[in-house]
Amino acid sequence: MNTADKNLNNSYYPTLNENFTKALCLMDENIPHEKILSMLNCGNIVQKQIAALKIDCLYSKDEALTLAKNLTGCDGKIREATALKINEFCKRYPQFFNSNEIADIFLQAVIDVNSNVCRNIIPIISKLDIKDYFIPKLLDMTQNLIDEVEKFDLQDGKYKVNKEVFKLYWCLETIFELFDYIGTKPLKSILKRTQNIEDYTIREKTAKILSKNFADKDLDLIRKKLKEDKNYYVSRF
Repeated sequence: MNTADKNLNNSYYPTLNENFTKALCLMDENIPHEKILSMLNCGNIVQKQIAALKIDCLYSKDEALTLAKNLTGCDGKIREATALKINEFCKRYPQFFNSNEIADIFLQAVIDVNSNVCRNIIPIISKLDIKDYFIPKLLDMTQNLIDEVEKFDLQDGKYKVNKEVFKLYWCLETIFELFDYIGTKPLKSILKRTQNIEDYTIREKTAKILSKNFADKDLDLIRKKLKEDKNYYVSRF
């Protein structure tokens, strides 16, 4: 090991050990509810992650918003722990999450680079009274992402290409979950475009949505076309 490597190890690993020790201490500590909220609001990475894991109840919409704000602009560990807890709390306190501000946060969470965040947030939206506000924004975001993806040469493998395709993938998964609340017309506008996107994961999500029952000739034609797709993951639906 050269000198540079030794210096890197000496500076990096003690930090990991320190953070791990702090995390263990916080997990073992009996932290009052108000202090947990304070940690969620202005703590460091370790404090926010532990606070998201340890919070065991909510008493108001303000407290739900304090928690939800940790879904964006934070370290991935914090976002994942927050999404897990919100998934639990939305079943216990759905009334606290019914606000446009939280809906806007969820809109970003469903396209998070961490797929565990997406998986925890997407299923809960249909259980909340934010759908009338959330769905039009979701559909606009999906159309904008299609605009971007259609410009790309998907063979060049650039990070931006993969990132935008990833976001579109999760938008379509969210649309699938909210299918019962979306009209045929906006769905048709999206699926007519996504059926032709080169990346098979987008066609797969398109076929998955079309596996729902549609009384529409145009969408039925798209479904039959994707049934013949060369990719198994697309044609299986």
